[in-house]
Amino acid sequence: MNLSQFLTAGAVVLATLAAPQAQAKDWKTVTITLEGAYAPWNITNPDGTLGGFEPELAKYLCDHMKVECTLVASDWDGMIPALNAGKFDVIMDALSITEERKKIIDFTIPYAHTHAAFATLKDSPLANAAGTGTVVKLDPGATGVKDVEAMKAAFAGKTIGIQAATVYSKFIYDNFGDVATVREYKTGAERDLDLESGRIDLVFDDAVYLISAFEKSNDTMAFTGPEIGGTIFGSGEGLGIRQADTDLRDMFNKAIQSALDDGTIKTLSMKWFKTDVTP
Repeated sequence: MNLSQFLTAGAVVLATLAAPQAQAKDWKTVTITLEGAYAPWNITNPDGTLGGFEPELAKYLCDHMKVECTLVASDWDGMIPALNAGKFDVIMDALSITEERKKIIDFTIPYAHTHAAFATLKDSPLANAAGTGTVVKLDPGATGVKDVEAMKAAFAGKTIGIQAATVYSKFIYDNFGDVATVREYKTGAERDLDLESGRIDLVFDDAVYLISAFEKSNDTMAFTGPEIGGTIFGSGEGLGIRQADTDLRDMFNKAIQSALDDGTIKTLSMKWFKTDVTP
């Protein structure tokens, strides 16, 4: 071996020793964040604890994995950056699995799949728009769909309230931004209050969330127009996990599959949503 070869070989050895080695973490504790204000997916109880469909499912998943989990509330619009910054380990907040989000975080398999819908006040002239009570299934990039075009004509010139940074906000901007005024809100609850007070005309959100909002409004709100299903909002709701934590993702995948197989998710969804949201 000449001097040049020796130095090159030595450099390779040193680089190998210096390179950080990826090691699977021994997951004994996991911190899961939820909004705590997106009923019935997750709610904040009077005593400050978190309840709802997702906290109860989280307990099952963590017990199944034999991991101690801590649930913490955080703002929806900052969850993904905070996850990647290491503030917590998992997002569990009706987070839709989309190709765009997969570029920056990883996902488990879906544990739910729901529709989205418009809602308005029952005494509004926009109530019972064409297609109310039906479901339209759309794929990403769908254009010229007659049901959507009918809603655009019916809702033209109106103000639509959406929660910021959701997959539903993109749908509204893409399809209604040129015919209606779109108003963003930090939380669904703030937006719903503006609908009740007449400051906006319509809201658009997850259908099972809206059912809970109807109850809070003393049934002054109702669906209008068809519900929107299919894959346009992604392949379902899953847990958001850092891309590096593949071992944690795999642990949750096994636990979610168990909850699907033994009927736990169906049982919890009937309890909290009064409908089966099993994907």
